[in-house]
Amino acid sequence: MKTSWRKFVVVLTLALFASTIAPAQEKSGGGLTVPVTYYRLPNGLRVVLSPEKSAPLVTVAVYYNIGFRIEPRDRTGFAHLFEHLMFQGSKNLGKREYIKLVESNGGVLNGSTRFDFTNYFAVVPSHKLETLLWAEADRMRGLEITDENLKNQQGVVSNEVIVNVVNQPYGTFPWIDLPMAAFQNWYNSHNFYGELKDIEAATLGDAKTFFDKYYSPKNAVLVVVGDFDTPQAKAFVAKYFANIPAAAPDAIPDISEPAQTAERVVSRTDKLANKPAIAFGYQMPARGSSEYYAMGLIDQIMLQGEDSLLYQEFVKKKGFTGNVGGGINAYLGNMFNYSGPMLFAFDFIHDDKFKSDEIKASLDGIVKQLQDKPVDQKDIDRAIVKLRSGFYDTLQQFGGFGRADLLASFALFDDKPEKINEIEANFRKVTPKLIQETAKKYLRSTNRTVVIVNPEKKGGSDE
Repeated sequence: MKTSWRKFVVVLTLALFASTIAPAQEKSGGGLTVPVTYYRLPNGLRVVLSPEKSAPLVTVAVYYNIGFRIEPRDRTGFAHLFEHLMFQGSKNLGKREYIKLVESNGGVLNGSTRFDFTNYFAVVPSHKLETLLWAEADRMRGLEITDENLKNQQGVVSNEVIVNVVNQPYGTFPWIDLPMAAFQNWYNSHNFYGELKDIEAATLGDAKTFFDKYYSPKNAVLVVVGDFDTPQAKAFVAKYFANIPAAAPDAIPDISEPAQTAERVVSRTDKLANKPAIAFGYQMPARGSSEYYAMGLIDQIMLQGEDSLLYQEFVKKKGFTGNVGGGINAYLGNMFNYSGPMLFAFDFIHDDKFKSDEIKASLDGIVKQLQDKPVDQKDIDRAIVKLRSGFYDTLQQFGGFGRADLLASFALFDDKPEKINEIEANFRKVTPKLIQETAKKYLRSTNRTVVIVNPEKKGGSDE
């Protein structure tokens, strides 16, 4: 679902000019406190309410615990296909009427498929909260799954694959290429966008089974953020969601990944590319561990911003490229909104006069700096300032969606949305020694995957 983003940015910009958003209350000792009310309905639906009164907007987001990672083995791309089907009508709303309902009330909406969830959200004027909750519950209660809708969206998704991936230079680089090369477990390493043959083979029975398994209240989190009254919001949620049947989803399959013990290098030719490209991915520590937070600061020190080690080495000093992009879960989210194996990754396109071995040698030199001695505390402090700025920006993102995304992720994966208020403190616990130990353990070459894309060499005379 991509059609509403441009309009969304315009509407949100106007709202921000009309009212400066203060994302949360500042703590006396530093940091922010985001208000969180968390509870479950009898049918298993997790509900997170987080009022924020500075702008007359509300964001309603529903996250289902089904993403690319655990879709059926011979139905790759099915999680993404279902994201499209969710806009094709429900019991009381016809095809695309959910979209019309939101937009006609001055709102904006979108949906996306990620590693570990599929999400749907809308931002509307606050007085339309009840209407939006009714509409979202109508989809959860019973989607209109018909053969016509399925075939139509199979065509849409297949065309999207052809246009956005097959016929694009660097189409799968690096967001599909890296996981496929780095991981061994099929659930972590298959083609997330989907094989055309699998998308086209999906049946009506497949779609209905998928909905029953994964779109149950027990497999979902509902988040409401913005300008609302908490008791009233609770009443609306109970009215529209409490009587939705509570089907039990299947257990999540084993998505664990064996420890990597040797560097993996994958090279391919891209007929549409005009320059070489290279990507590096290091397997991450367990999400939520102390080393995980250390890697978050390593990301800031090593990669983020023009003061980062990689930018200074690759762009300023060596001139390999004009920019280096990446991060932790950078291609499909952020370091908080995933569950399971993940990569700290970065990539860039470069001139063909630079060879991959030369680039790897420069990278090894940067990593060695972090491994050989502890970083200065001032470097950690600067990294925290950058990270804190990004965190605040996330809380304000898209009229409250950024906050909703973090709350939904912590509820879905940790059953603890209030962990949003622990983020800063966890980063401040990281010491120079921990960063050095983490770099030694996780930035070793034997924990690294390299993907190289080469343009196709043209034969014959110059044209």
